[in-house]
Amino acid sequence: MSDAQPITGLRPGELAPHAFVCGDPARVERISADWDEKRVVAEVREYTVVTGSKDGVPLTAASHGIGAPGTAVLVEEMIKLGVKTILRIGNSGGLDPALEIGDLAITTGCVRDDGTSRTYVVPEYPAVASYDVVAALVEAARTTDAQVRTGVTWSLDAFYARNAVAGPKGTLQSMSVGGYWPTHLEARIRDMQAARILNCEMEAGVLLTLAGLFGIRAGAICVVSDKAPWPGPSEIDLDANMGQCIEIATNAMLALARADA
Repeated sequence: MSDAQPITGLRPGELAPHAFVCGDPARVERISADWDEKRVVAEVREYTVVTGSKDGVPLTAASHGIGAPGTAVLVEEMIKLGVKTILRIGNSGGLDPALEIGDLAITTGCVRDDGTSRTYVVPEYPAVASYDVVAALVEAARTTDAQVRTGVTWSLDAFYARNAVAGPKGTLQSMSVGGYWPTHLEARIRDMQAARILNCEMEAGVLLTLAGLFGIRAGAICVVSDKAPWPGPSEIDLDANMGQCIEIATNAMLALARADA
């Protein structure tokens, strides 16, 4: 019987205990750009996985694509192969009106509004970031001039159905085909803002849920790439301040790995 994982094809010994994950396969190259050495260990579907080292610390970087189902596949297979710490580097929408594009959001916990994590465990189970990971990210951010906030993340499904464009006089307008938008989806955005949710994205909830269930530590830091609801349909910058986000995440992970050693 093959010892390869069924979806990614990853095998024992190909992953480091400390791993970054991200949505875009192209970002894996950016995360690992200044590593001392690296090799591609998987490249299938949305999953590009690189393992190497930086400053003597073994590291892995892997892409999970968009959304919770594909993220869960990658996270499960990584944990089965011995990964102990997972840090997501991502994009997000800013729900807090004080956030600006390019700010950084460190997730302390998630509103689990995805279907995948609820398949694993009851909705009341919390999706909480590891205290060690949050603390390491905050400490790494202090050495930079980054605008960083910590808070609760709304982790959701259905990018177009859940997002909205700001219309006249405070109204919200659908981003889906033909303006499709049930009224409860508009109310949901208002409810999340009223609850002081910091930002929204699509993968941290399932990552933190699985980390809790399977006994590893995990966290997330995201660039605010757009403001939710959008001021206009073109108001998104997926690359704004991503370099500083990667820098902070890398320094945090190296600190965690050294403390583990």
